[in-house]
Amino acid sequence: MKPFVKYDSVVRKIWGKSDTVLFIFAGGAAEFALNKAVDWLYFTGKLPADPLGRLFSTVSYARKIVFAPEEEANRAIGRMRDIHRSVEANRGDVIPDWAYRDVLFMLIYYSIAAFELLERKLNPEEKEEVYNVFYRVGLGMGLRELPENYASWLSVRKQHLANDLAYSEYTDDLFLQYKKHLGNFRYRLLIEGQKLVVPEKVAILLRFKSYSMLIPAVPVYKLCKYLKMDKPIKSVLLPSDYKAQINELDIPTGKIL
Repeated sequence: MKPFVKYDSVVRKIWGKSDTVLFIFAGGAAEFALNKAVDWLYFTGKLPADPLGRLFSTVSYARKIVFAPEEEANRAIGRMRDIHRSVEANRGDVIPDWAYRDVLFMLIYYSIAAFELLERKLNPEEKEEVYNVFYRVGLGMGLRELPENYASWLSVRKQHLANDLAYSEYTDDLFLQYKKHLGNFRYRLLIEGQKLVVPEKVAILLRFKSYSMLIPAVPVYKLCKYLKMDKPIKSVLLPSDYKAQINELDIPTGKIL
């Protein structure tokens, strides 16, 4: 059974570790709140009602594709395309193609940023591999104007950040919802974690200070992970409502879902 992502791919290493996936989630939560097309998820009512669950489901869906057999992954991508078409039909409008690309680009960017924060720097071939996996997801979604390689993507990503992000009433509301669902302590952790991975444009728009209080904690956490002491830390820090889902994020690289 041919996998969608090769068994020895760095993409499986990135998406098979719960802490890395959580930083992908954190970065995506920050940037998505600024996206000019975020009103589409407000239209369904699902995002403001459960912003963490909605974003977590997006990340979980991507993870399932990464660890699925090729045929099953392609079917999942097709289902995702059909779901969005249904939303478009209900609203009587079309989600702009750039908005789809923005979400895809977030998954690429934060996959690399999260892994490099918690593990090591990726070499150019590995970054190309990350890009290629999500490039194939984009093609399966029917997206147009996707850069053909990672080097070309870098400049397009920069343009998207410049053109597609803005602070709005949706930004305010989403962060209020994050705080409501997380509580003060975990919300503060989310903000400090976001500072570690978001690009400069996002940090400026969200008025983030350049220093994160978690910077000294990162090497300590890496040591705890090396000593297999990271699970108790995550158990204390993470919302109890999502603990089961988060524990399921740790997946051996050779596993098929």
